[in-house]
Amino acid sequence: MLQVHTENIGDMAVIECVGRIAHTQSFALRDAVIAQNEARTLVLDLTEVNALERSGLSVLVSLQFWAQEHGIQFKVFNPSSSVRHMLEQISSMQEFAIASLPEVMGMMIQAQGEVARLKANAHFKVAA
Repeated sequence: MLQVHTENIGDMAVIECVGRIAHTQSFALRDAVIAQNEARTLVLDLTEVNALERSGLSVLVSLQFWAQEHGIQFKVFNPSSSVRHMLEQISSMQEFAIASLPEVMGMMIQAQGEVARLKANAHFKVAA
């Protein structure tokens, strides 16, 4: 069974997946990604994904195309070696951007800084 949890930090969405990504269980993932149509960056955290079936892989490909069509940067984070192997099998079709830990941390710090800046500006306008 696939579990999906979303965390929004400013204009960045981190979608954490736990379990197996297969066609029958991928609807929750698809819905979670599509709900992030206002995000500028979407990170799909695959740390806890123990299996990626071919049908689940096709869902990931379609989600990556969806993100591109909506101007959203789509990154995959920390896939296991077996999941990475599945992702590499389709590299001739569509290459997935696999983000490193420092890259994801940098994006999160940047998104948090943007949130803090927006809050400070809003507070300043209210006080003025």
